[in-house]
Amino acid sequence: MSRKIVMVLAAGFEESEAVMVADVLRRLDFDLVLAGLDEVIVTGAHDIEITADTVLAELDTVEFDAVVLPGGMPGSMNLRNSDELMEFIHTVYAGGGVAAAICAAPIALARFGLTDGKTITAYPGFEEYLNGNVPTERMTEIDGRIVTGKGAGAAFEFAGRIAEALGEGDKVKKVFEGMFIK
Repeated sequence: MSRKIVMVLAAGFEESEAVMVADVLRRLDFDLVLAGLDEVIVTGAHDIEITADTVLAELDTVEFDAVVLPGGMPGSMNLRNSDELMEFIHTVYAGGGVAAAICAAPIALARFGLTDGKTITAYPGFEEYLNGNVPTERMTEIDGRIVTGKGAGAAFEFAGRIAEALGEGDKVKKVFEGMFIK
């Protein structure tokens, strides 16, 4: 049975992070659903529109093993400010799921209380939104069921770390070899 992941896209998301991570997760045979935070057609930070599969409000949390948040601005702030997303992620996480965020999106996980006491990384300059959590300089971090990435350049590694957190890390090397990712 394939593990099910939802990636939530908010207006102003970082397109490269969303597309690269979604591509890798689907190559790894995860059942990935793209959900718009508020709408099905979501415009990214660089005016690229992505048509999501659905909207967050239409999803049932019990179906998902992980929630992935791409960064970008103002997308990350839109994610952070969503009480609906906070409730959704808390339910998935409380059920044993993974919460993953890249670039500025760890600010959402911080507001939701999921990064307290965790080792995380994030795009530099958003420390004021991380509740005192100091990001490392590493490209990715995994601490239990919290996975974080620093930015677009970490997208492939970030996707691999999500797979690792979901117990499927052994598949990553073969997929990356086929994509010429070292």
